[in-house]
Amino acid sequence: MAPKGKGGDKGGKSKDAGAEKGGGKAKGAQSINVRHILCEKHSKKEQAVEKLNNGTKFDEVAREFSEDKARQGGSLGWKTKGSLMPEFEAVAFELEASTTGNPKWTECKTSEGYHIIMVEGRK
Repeated sequence: MAPKGKGGDKGGKSKDAGAEKGGGKAKGAQSINVRHILCEKHSKKEQAVEKLNNGTKFDEVAREFSEDKARQGGSLGWKTKGSLMPEFEAVAFELEASTTGNPKWTECKTSEGYHIIMVEGRK
């Protein structure tokens, strides 16, 4: 489970931990299967973070809290480098893959609002 507390590095050792699969491809992924929870207000994002910290599945929290059009559990599908907002992409491509039941996630802020991001696959 993600460590509790405030701050952007919710994924723990997310920067290098993805190297165990595929011979260190974590840094070199060209596309990711990504989910997010988008909240316009910081307070709503904090409520979603609290649910995640309490063990609620990522897709369930996304359905309840996300204000994005991608209501299918926050799924954005496979995205390639250069197809996402720069602030979003910078943190999303650093995350290791995880599952909705045990997500490794991080946060960022863009012009759209506050995002909580997890990655389900990398290639």
